[in-house]
Amino acid sequence: MINAIYKRLIPLMLVGLLLATSCRKGFLDTVPDNVTTLKDIFTNKAMTEQWLARCYSIMPSMWDQPYNNVWSGQTDEVDYAWVQPGINSGAITPDNASPNNWNPYYQTIRQCAIFIREAGQNTEILEQPNGEELLKQYIAEARFLRAYYYWLMMKQYGPVVLMGEDPKAPEEDFQIPRSSWDECVEYVLSEMDKAYTDVPVVHLNAGGGGVDNTQTGRITKPVISAVKSQVLLFHASPLFNGNTDLADFKNYDGKQLFNQTYDPQRWKAAADAAREVINLNRYELFKVANADPFQAAFLSYRNLFFDGYPKEAIWIRSSSADGHWERHVSPRASNGNAWNGIAVTQEMVDAFRMADGKSITDPASTYSETGFTATGTNFYVDGTYNMYVGREARFYVNVTFNGATIPVVPDAAYSRVEFFFTGNSGKNGAPRDWPSTGYTARKNVHPTTDFRNNKYVGRPAMMIRLAEIYLNYAEALNEYSPGHADVLFYLNEVRNRAGLPSLTGGSQEELRKEIRLERQLELMFEGHRYWDVRRWKVPERPESHQGGQFHGMNIEKGTFLSDPEFHQRTVVFTRAQWQPRYYFYPVPQSEIDRNKQLVQFPGY
Repeated sequence: MINAIYKRLIPLMLVGLLLATSCRKGFLDTVPDNVTTLKDIFTNKAMTEQWLARCYSIMPSMWDQPYNNVWSGQTDEVDYAWVQPGINSGAITPDNASPNNWNPYYQTIRQCAIFIREAGQNTEILEQPNGEELLKQYIAEARFLRAYYYWLMMKQYGPVVLMGEDPKAPEEDFQIPRSSWDECVEYVLSEMDKAYTDVPVVHLNAGGGGVDNTQTGRITKPVISAVKSQVLLFHASPLFNGNTDLADFKNYDGKQLFNQTYDPQRWKAAADAAREVINLNRYELFKVANADPFQAAFLSYRNLFFDGYPKEAIWIRSSSADGHWERHVSPRASNGNAWNGIAVTQEMVDAFRMADGKSITDPASTYSETGFTATGTNFYVDGTYNMYVGREARFYVNVTFNGATIPVVPDAAYSRVEFFFTGNSGKNGAPRDWPSTGYTARKNVHPTTDFRNNKYVGRPAMMIRLAEIYLNYAEALNEYSPGHADVLFYLNEVRNRAGLPSLTGGSQEELRKEIRLERQLELMFEGHRYWDVRRWKVPERPESHQGGQFHGMNIEKGTFLSDPEFHQRTVVFTRAQWQPRYYFYPVPQSEIDRNKQLVQFPGY
């Protein structure tokens, strides 16, 4: 690591702690206003806990789009109207690579390391009932978080610099090379295992009186097990498991950074880790009962993000009711000011199956790109393009299209979404608040959201949920033990909740394709697609759509709902063609300049 990353870090954090705590009623009656040392911080219970809270504060949220979490906008999922990451144009360089998480994550890693080293001296915590156990828990949380931020960096940058236990003084000269990928994985998993011992299964109210809901997002044993499932799935995947294409990625001393030998046992380890989470029997897929099976599938998947987290969520972020994501994906026909500029691509629309599970390319399916329906439903009005008729339930949860019902409380003047040129949410007369493809995202938009009256429904964001673990397990098991009954069972669990019929068989390759498609659809917009296509080592394949031309409807045309001129597949934007260097982000050039042992990823 680099000296400049940490310079003045401790004083800045101390100032931050003082500013945050000085607003608390009564705090200045007990804590001097000139607390400036680590000893003062870590002998005070409240300030120690605030330091730990800051270890959590940088945790990314998948719904913080399009500004801070831009991974969906670098895939075939969406196009952002206001933000264009450098990969999309090919302009990404070591001096221009957003998001730049290298310094922020290392700063927080150091913050966690300081907590691990210093918190044990807090006698105020130790002297309270169960104080020793509580302090061990706090240190374990910081230990896990440090490992987790390393993991986030590994996904983005590849093998990283491991700093070890000593947070080191800011004035030290950090000339440290990258550790190998395998060393990084071993370190992250070992730190998570150490943390596992001292965190609870759930956080309970004082005195053990039930689950304490004020502790939303705190680290627990199931959280650690679920994150390990993610780590081991990546570790087994083609990008990281015997990838000879990265044979030349070495440190200056010749050290190989990626193991060149494929190890099938990694898939077994990944399957075992996912199965361990399943075997906890603490979680279940959220389902809504309804006499209409299609409506049941729709409500189960839609309401999962509003009501399903108590059953399905393994790790959640605390509640947020600011409507940030909802504003950016709601059409202008909404009641109030919507900033609609997150556009779903035609390639993603085409990925959804028909309601009976058939692909739109299956000649036996009822899919049609001819004509318009005369019958409206709960999901669209009469006059809607037949392309959108009869699709699987998750399509109507994920995508808002021309003719769709308005996803939130509508403007009183409107009863449908119109993305054609002169429509109520079209390009005409709007400087930027329209989706470039004629589609916008719809998932995690609450139907009672009312922008005009500033009404939002707060709910936690699910960082890891059971459906993901089921798919992790099915994928790993299909690779390690093709034909195992659990592959189909857990894949079908996810499909059936979505209203799709069970698969009854298939070769390893056929099920691999089905599992990957299921991840694409089930986890859409939730921060997985960018990483999945890379770890599978398939972004250059045409079906992955990670570069080149992207399509949508013709938003420059159309004066009425069923206007054929709007409903034409059109090249909407073109991104840079895929290059192998896009597998990982470049390390900032300033860090390469300072740390002479730090090698850049090939191609930058």
